[in-house]
Amino acid sequence: MSSRLDRSWLVLASHQTAEADRCVDIFRRPEGTFGFEEFRRDPEDMGRWTPVSYFSGWQYPTEDETLDAACASVPWLGPLVSR
Repeated sequence: MSSRLDRSWLVLASHQTAEADRCVDIFRRPEGTFGFEEFRRDPEDMGRWTPVSYFSGWQYPTEDETLDAACASVPWLGPLVSR
């Protein structure tokens, strides 16, 4: 888990490319809000997932709204999840 995600947040889904070099995690915070973060994994990072943006600070009331926002914000995600 990236240091950008708080350990108290529960990752509900992790969507990654077929190449396994990009992923988006959808998570729920303890107080009930939801969020997401985009990550990349490159050889120079020794295979660690590295946050790409600062989406994790955004808050949404439902998991569905979070996934919709993630698909709108991360160009490769929409076709992957077929929304």
